[in-house]
Amino acid sequence: MSTEQNKTIVRRWIKDMFEKGNLALADELFTSDSISHDRSGPGPNGEWPRGPEGARAVVKAYRGAFPDIKYTIEDQIAEGDLVATRWRASGTNTGPLMGLPATGKPAAISGIETERLVNGKIAESWVNFDNISMLVQLGLAPAPGQGKL
Repeated sequence: MSTEQNKTIVRRWIKDMFEKGNLALADELFTSDSISHDRSGPGPNGEWPRGPEGARAVVKAYRGAFPDIKYTIEDQIAEGDLVATRWRASGTNTGPLMGLPATGKPAAISGIETERLVNGKIAESWVNFDNISMLVQLGLAPAPGQGKL
């Protein structure tokens, strides 16, 4: 696949599956054994399930917490089988997230993720996002210098 095709696949993951909640795309966009190296999942070591089910689990968790989530893709760079995407996301926290209660408050965060694609599907994903800022905005953590965690 070309780098432009790979970028389109990753944009579909972010915009169509994550933002719009189209969970049916998981089988089309992810390999059967894909892995997320993000450690915010429900597993004992923070892992998410593998494969398309893991992608669906990530979407369900975050869209359950922020059903109105909106993404803006700021930059996207591809080389070989890797696609790096810098994005911003915003939404209102109306459902629980990672065991924390819904706050009804809005949050806006930024993040960067890198996906490795194999034969037109996402095989690996690394995600880093500003989860501390998100928790502060939601009132679930003190602002830096404002108290103890």
